[in-house]
Amino acid sequence: MYKAEVTRSVAVRDELTAWVALTSVEGVGSVAFRNLLSVYGSPRRVFEAALPELEQAAGLNHKTARNIKEFRGWERARAEIERAEREGVSIVTCRDPVYPERLRRIYDPPPLLYIKGSLDGADIPVAVVGSRSASPYGRYVTERLCRELAQRGVTVVSGLARGIDTCAHRGALAGRGRTIAVMGCGIDVIYPPENRKLHGEIASSGAVVTEFPFGTEPDRPHFPARNRIISGLSLGVLVVEAGDKSGSLITARCALEQNREVFAVPGGIDLPGSRGVNRLLRQGAKLVENVEDILEEILPQLERPPAPPPREAKGPSDRGEGPRRDDPGREPLTENESRLLGCITETPQDADTLINRTGLAAAEALSLLLSLELKGYIRQLPGKRFTVKEP
Repeated sequence: MYKAEVTRSVAVRDELTAWVALTSVEGVGSVAFRNLLSVYGSPRRVFEAALPELEQAAGLNHKTARNIKEFRGWERARAEIERAEREGVSIVTCRDPVYPERLRRIYDPPPLLYIKGSLDGADIPVAVVGSRSASPYGRYVTERLCRELAQRGVTVVSGLARGIDTCAHRGALAGRGRTIAVMGCGIDVIYPPENRKLHGEIASSGAVVTEFPFGTEPDRPHFPARNRIISGLSLGVLVVEAGDKSGSLITARCALEQNREVFAVPGGIDLPGSRGVNRLLRQGAKLVENVEDILEEILPQLERPPAPPPREAKGPSDRGEGPRRDDPGREPLTENESRLLGCITETPQDADTLINRTGLAAAEALSLLLSLELKGYIRQLPGKRFTVKEP
C-alpha cells in the first residue's frame, strides 16, 4: 500500500513546483500537458523553451505559449506544495511509480493527483455511480451491492456526491473495505457539506482524490472531468439509477471510451430515474442482480503474477500445509496469499477469524481471500466461511 511521504528534498520539491506551476497555466489542459511532456521531458524544460519553439515543436497556440513564457505564479505553486505537506496531502505526478497505472493509460490522464489517504496497487477497483436523487430502492441496492463487493475484497470508487455515490461509499465502509472518493473540487473543499464526516472516514480507510488544487470550488465543468478519473481508476463502472441527462451516463461513456466494463441495475419502466440505466442495458451494458454478475466480468482482467522460478517439488505433508504453492494447473501465490492459505483448513472459518489469525488488514485479507478463491485454492461457503479446496 502506498501512502506518500509528504516531506521532500529541495530538488524533488523544486521539480514538483514546476509540475504544479505548469498545470496552473491557462490553456494547458491534460492533453496539452501530455504533449509538452513528450516533447520536452519535464515541466522545467517547458518553462525554459523559447516562445517560437513552444508554438512549433509542441503545437501550442500563441496565447497558451505566451502564458507559459509570462508565467509569474511560482510563489503560489510553492505555497501549494507547502500546504499539502502541512495537511498530509500527497501530490503525485503522472510520472510517479505509484500513480495508478490504469489511469495513466487513458487518453487524458490528469498530470497531478492530490491524495488524502492511501492508494493501493493491489486494489480491485469498481466504480459505482448514479442519481443524486436516489429512490429508497436505489439506496438499498447500492449499499447492499457495495457492502458485498467490499466483503469480497473489491475497492469501491465513487464521487462523494449525494444519493447513490454516498450510499456506495457507506456500503463499502460497512463491509470493512476500501473506498476511493474522486472529487470535482479542491481536496479541502467538502462538497456536499453534509458529507464532511464521510470524507474523513474515506480518507482513513481508503483515499480521497482530486486533480484540482486547494480551494477550487465545485463548478459544473469540473464534474465531467472528474468522471473520467472515476472510470479511469476502475475495471468497470456500475450505474444504479440515472435519468436521461444524468452525469452518471457521462461516466459510463468515459468507461466505454476507456475500454472498461459497464454494468447497470435495471429499474422500473415507469420511473424517471430508471430511463438512463435501462437505456444502457439496451445498448449492451451488463445487467446486474448480484455481485457475481460484476466479478465474473472484471476478474479475468486482473494481471496474472509471473511464474516462480523452478524449484524442487514438495508434497503438502512435507510442510504440514494445504495445497502447494507450485500445484500443477494452479497459479502461483504471493507471499501474503501463502501466509493466509496456511491458516485455512478443511474446517470452515469465517473471514473475521482469518483476519484475526493473520494480523492482516481487513481490506487486504478480503482481497487475498478473493484471489485464493479465484485461483482454486479455497472455496467460500454460506455465511462467508472459507475452507481449503482439493486440487
